[in-house]
Amino acid sequence: MTKRHGYAVLGALVALVVALSAVIYITVTAHDTTPGSTFAGTRPHHDTSVAPASTGTWVGAWATAPAGGEPGTETGGLAGRSVRNVVHASTGGTSARITLSNLYGQSPLAITHASVALSAGDGGAAADAESMRRLTFDGSTGTVIPAGGQVLSDAVRLTIPHGSDVLVTTYSPTPSGPVTYHPHAQQVSYVAQGDRTEDPTGVPYTGRTPYWRYLTALDVLSHEADGTVVVFGDSITDGITSTVGANHRWTDVLAGRLRSALRGGAALPRYGVVNEGISGNQVLADGLGRPAENQSGLGRFGRDVLSRPGAKVVVIDLGINDILRNPRLADPDRITRGLRTLVRQAHARGLRVVGATLMPFQGHLGWTPARERVRERVNAEIRAGRVYDTVVDFDRALRDPYAPLRLRPAYDSGDHLHPSDLGFREMGDVFDLSALKGAGQAEL
Repeated sequence: MTKRHGYAVLGALVALVVALSAVIYITVTAHDTTPGSTFAGTRPHHDTSVAPASTGTWVGAWATAPAGGEPGTETGGLAGRSVRNVVHASTGGTSARITLSNLYGQSPLAITHASVALSAGDGGAAADAESMRRLTFDGSTGTVIPAGGQVLSDAVRLTIPHGSDVLVTTYSPTPSGPVTYHPHAQQVSYVAQGDRTEDPTGVPYTGRTPYWRYLTALDVLSHEADGTVVVFGDSITDGITSTVGANHRWTDVLAGRLRSALRGGAALPRYGVVNEGISGNQVLADGLGRPAENQSGLGRFGRDVLSRPGAKVVVIDLGINDILRNPRLADPDRITRGLRTLVRQAHARGLRVVGATLMPFQGHLGWTPARERVRERVNAEIRAGRVYDTVVDFDRALRDPYAPLRLRPAYDSGDHLHPSDLGFREMGDVFDLSALKGAGQAEL
């Protein structure tokens, strides 16, 4: 072999090695996953760039108020388990982000893996595999939330249609409790052993729960909404007696009506609707503990209303528990003063305030003639226009015309305080959508 031929052969061998190396590199890269992945080599690649897919307005698609620490999780939390929350989006968008809360935790909460996906639509834990997105926090796949704190995720590109169910999943490897939760979700969510955060099948999610855990908000970058309506209330707003998994809370009805009206060309503001009701909530009194469980309306208004992205209107339906749960006879003037304080805070941020009259509850165990007189005095102030910018009269809409101190039987869930699904439907239907127009008054 001549020297020239030797160089030619050597060059061919080098080219072959380079080509093989490139093939190996591409193959390995295609199957590589970041640490913590549960499905290495099988999960399709998804663009999770924090850059929004398009311009738009950040609005609330769903939210819930942290209500307390979950009993039984004081020491271990939910270490070593994946929590898959199921939530319902009131409006759609092209990007999404979430808020996680450790408000009631007594130690830092480590979240090492989180995801968001559209539900497969079967009411279970299965996700639409193509929609699965890994979430990051300041660019990292994990985050540590200090005791009493919360964290906002980075935005991720994901088209979320309005009215869709969304799965938000978190994994924490280490003990941290109590778990911050919302107990009366009226929605089944799921739990799996181990890190199954990006499992689209839902098969490992054998645990079922009536709670929302850690998750307190889902925001979307939206072209179909320009702002957020925040509904602030107690168990009636929470929808405690509505059918589980059916989205029959009166706030769901309101969101649906608003979307339908806009599709019909109505001249109304384009808003998403979020529900910040807590069962048992009062205007004035906190629950027990530090931080207080079931914090008063006055105490939580800044967190649950004023901090919501794109908040334009707040609807307030509070006061009945101040009457029912006060061991003494409640002072109607204190209740209305507390409500006016909320209104002033909302007006300071330019929010319009719609307020609800308190519905009848004769027949409930807590009803007395004296408490009835307190309710009527509060309602008289509300109807006179001395509390809110405008009023939705739920009392008049749901009371029995033949026994006006009671709920109409068809609207009564059976406890003579909380509405049935039909009652919630009536609440959503009687709401005048034009009340959402405009800003708050300068002073009442």
